[in-house]
Amino acid sequence: MPTATLPQHYTDLIALQRESGTLGSIAANISWDQETYMPAGGAGARAEQSSLLAGIIHERNTSSKLGDLLAQCEADADLSDESTPEGASLREMRRDYDLATKLPTDLVKALALAQSTAQETWKKSRANNDFPSFVDDLTKVLDLTREKGECYGYKEGGEVYDALINEYEPDTTAKEIEVVFTPLRDRLSAFIKDLTENGTAPKVDFLHRSIAVEKQHAFGQAITAQLGFDYNTGRLDTTTHPFCSGFGPGDTRMTTRYEPTNFPDAVGSTMHECGHGLYEQGLPKGGALFGTPLAAAVSLGIHESQSRMWENMVGRGKPFWNWALPVANKHFDNAFEDIDLDTFVKSMNTCTPSFIRVESDESTYNLHVMLRFELERAMINGDLAIKDLPGAWNEKFKNFLGLDVPDDTTGCLQDVHWSFGLVGYFPTYTLGNLYAAQMWETINETIPDLDAQMAKGEFGALLSWLRENIHQHGRRYSAAQLCQRATGKPLDAAPLMRHLERRVKPAYCM
Repeated sequence: MPTATLPQHYTDLIALQRESGTLGSIAANISWDQETYMPAGGAGARAEQSSLLAGIIHERNTSSKLGDLLAQCEADADLSDESTPEGASLREMRRDYDLATKLPTDLVKALALAQSTAQETWKKSRANNDFPSFVDDLTKVLDLTREKGECYGYKEGGEVYDALINEYEPDTTAKEIEVVFTPLRDRLSAFIKDLTENGTAPKVDFLHRSIAVEKQHAFGQAITAQLGFDYNTGRLDTTTHPFCSGFGPGDTRMTTRYEPTNFPDAVGSTMHECGHGLYEQGLPKGGALFGTPLAAAVSLGIHESQSRMWENMVGRGKPFWNWALPVANKHFDNAFEDIDLDTFVKSMNTCTPSFIRVESDESTYNLHVMLRFELERAMINGDLAIKDLPGAWNEKFKNFLGLDVPDDTTGCLQDVHWSFGLVGYFPTYTLGNLYAAQMWETINETIPDLDAQMAKGEFGALLSWLRENIHQHGRRYSAAQLCQRATGKPLDAAPLMRHLERRVKPAYCM
């Protein structure tokens, strides 16, 4: 339906959605500030601010006025056809409204307050390797998160964890994820065992040469700008745990972190967040669409597919480093001038079990995710007491990755997610890897000279494919529909295993 002919009840509904989107962008802004520049002394006031704002947003998103306008639009046959942008937007607005109205405002405010408080406690506990100091705040957050899941409800035969997954990956259950993860874990374990027992690990010591943080930052800005991130509408800052926030039209914030002797961590984190940033900048947030589902990401699995694609499919590949290694040497005073391209690329494709998820290689990464999926599912379902998390973590880590965890800072305290109550979030990382690998096969079929383009530092064709097939649609299609439309196939784990076979095995001379 042309914009000029849209009825008043629809334009009024969109106006309300835009106002809520604006308030949401303010909430995202103060959260970003808390993670980047806010002084520690502001934590108490920030928790109150977050709680108050969350309550205001929730009240607007559950108002009877919004519900009445939504029902009026749904009754309009010209608007409610889901094959149209308006109909698809109404479908997603209804989903959001029905979920929001299941949550009491007091619960929303209490959870926001608990999350903000727990976030600051987590920072201190992580720095001091002191899990017991985090137990009370984490327990409060997870208790409230469980209560939220119970309010949402779940299908008969399901579990409260299903309701929480639905926030991030709609229409997905824990059992469905388990069905995918279990055989994938077995295939990955066999793949890793074969490499480590029968292959020769590549040389990696040179990656830990000392490089000044400010030079790493300049390099990160240079490569992300080349990938297509628009610094006129975005920025890159530092934080404890990297993330990206798309506040609204013209404002996308990436964060990363640096260690002088861990250059790969910064490169991986920066390219990962750039993938998120490119998706946020590619969503149709301009004009009247901001605040509506059509201007939002369809799922975190799809969002993660973008970050993992740029981090891994692009950022660990020989074509990328053919262009980027000379750029790195220019920024780093020729720190790697004695390292040839093949040796450097092999070093970026190791298969070495390690403790930190965000620093792990492409082959072992999903085992980190599966571990977290099992533990948070157990905590939410009441099968694992919060105080017992470190022991459960360490035991499972040994079983999955064969390592003895030295302390809680490198163990169960390493991620910020649970302090935020982001339960059901972790599985989307592996779903993102699966989506990314499947898209990558299609992209290379569609752009047969992509490697040659990337070797010259040209990423426009790749970004254009993503803009056309993924970014521009927002939530018009479900994640499964988007995958089918973009690749012609339902989601499958085989492309990820084929990718690892092609990329990692050569690094081990197999």
